[in-house]
Amino acid sequence: MAFRILAINPGSTSTKVGVYDGENKVFEGVVRHTAEELAKCGSIIEQAPMRMELIKRLLAEHDVDLATVDAFIGRGGIVRPMRSGVYTVNDKLLDDLKNLPSAQRHASALGGIFARQLGDEYGKPCFIADPVVVDERNDIAKITGLPQVERTCVFHCLNQKASARMYCKEHGKKYNEVNLIVAHMGGGITVGAHEKGVVIDVNDGIAGEGPFSPERTGSMPMKLVLDMCFSGEYTKEQLYGFCSKAGGFVAHMNTNSALDVENAMLAGDEKAKMIFEALGYNVAKTIGEMAAVLKGTAEAIILTGGLAYSKPLCNYIKEMVGFIAPVVVYPGESELEALVGGAVRVLSGEEDARVYGE
Repeated sequence: MAFRILAINPGSTSTKVGVYDGENKVFEGVVRHTAEELAKCGSIIEQAPMRMELIKRLLAEHDVDLATVDAFIGRGGIVRPMRSGVYTVNDKLLDDLKNLPSAQRHASALGGIFARQLGDEYGKPCFIADPVVVDERNDIAKITGLPQVERTCVFHCLNQKASARMYCKEHGKKYNEVNLIVAHMGGGITVGAHEKGVVIDVNDGIAGEGPFSPERTGSMPMKLVLDMCFSGEYTKEQLYGFCSKAGGFVAHMNTNSALDVENAMLAGDEKAKMIFEALGYNVAKTIGEMAAVLKGTAEAIILTGGLAYSKPLCNYIKEMVGFIAPVVVYPGESELEALVGGAVRVLSGEEDARVYGE
């Protein structure tokens, strides 16, 4: 039986929706939101009614009957750390999506909220899957040089796991039987060590760990950063901004477009070449770290995310890490398909839905 699934993936200025019968796409579309529209609504949570109305309007325009959907699934928000898997949107999860300050900082929280609203309205199951706060790390991976500071974990879990499963499907493997290194390269970059289906270590893509990216600083010498903090030249908000939106290519090249930097490099801009290759250099170094975590047993290295469309970047990384394991490239992200796959696994009995808060 092919279950019909509606997947919802809200971003800061758009909401992607997809309807699938099993693996077969019935409809996929995007609702875009102007800055003016969002500003009128207020906070991310206050945007929910407006966004939901537009989602329903889009689906109606394409003759999608929501009553025929077997389950609704949305991208999860920045809630409390959890194990990997598919979670029913229970009352506790819904409350955290709406009220935790961390969840309210990113539009992904609306995915679970929308799934629950539609599930209640049509009497169908509602889920989230593999949100960015999945934490499966070994305890030793959490320790830093200060007992007051524990390494945190926010990463591109959904696409990393989807890419790993894609590799396993193509090679006749089972995800829980192989070791892989997966690098998601987009506006943020995270590199995970996948040991038999468990991400035992990964850099925190929000907290300033790992490679720099088009928008983020990545790891930096702490003493020099502390000097900046106490220089009086920057506010706390500005410093946080470097970590999340104003670092990387933005700081060096005044753009968050990797394509712009790549084109400048190809046109002979030496600074662009240096910065572009430095990003690849940093990704490769972090892949090396994860190879050590897996003790040299990685079967493959997977490059995914929007930056994986760049052949010069992927080739640069391959030259540095190809000795570790074969490098496989899956450009872009398949988050809607990954969400659908999670819902199908639960509905078909292949996987049990987890309970948030237990």
